[in-house]
Amino acid sequence: MRADAARNLDAVLQTGARLLATDPGTSIAAIAAAAGVDRRTVYRRFDTREALLTAIHAAKLDACEQALAQARPAEAPVAVALHRYAEGIITVARRWPVDLQRVRDDAVAARFRQLIEQLDAFMARAVREGVLRPGLPDRWARSLLTHLTHLASHEMPELTPAQGADMVVRSLINGLGPA
Repeated sequence: MRADAARNLDAVLQTGARLLATDPGTSIAAIAAAAGVDRRTVYRRFDTREALLTAIHAAKLDACEQALAQARPAEAPVAVALHRYAEGIITVARRWPVDLQRVRDDAVAARFRQLIEQLDAFMARAVREGVLRPGLPDRWARSLLTHLTHLASHEMPELTPAQGADMVVRSLINGLGPA
């Protein structure tokens, strides 16, 4: 793909993510105009809004998977991996504000479920290593992590990703840490 085509695609996907997060009914023409490209450029790549939305979800998921991989949840100390993940995912969520819970494409949904399973496994490791207390309901720690990163990402824009990650990790460990 040519460099200008790649830039246009990235602009369309990011603009689409931002606009569709606030108004799910945003038209392709409005997304194209806001991205600074002709709507025909968007339609050449995506024949429907659904196809564009699938591409946006896939791009966000790519970034989420990369953030998790860079956190090294199986190798790094739990608190370090947790901070790396939170900082990375806050950055991703701000860049791609669409909700992955709304994914309709089967392949993207399967990847999202796999990501959630990896996070659940990481939280189980945190319990095994005594960073989080045992006996919590299944998925509680991961759900709380997800909500805390969402809070830092979207409701606390004044926090840098690092500051948000500090708050997420402190809240999670102090709230769910060993009694």
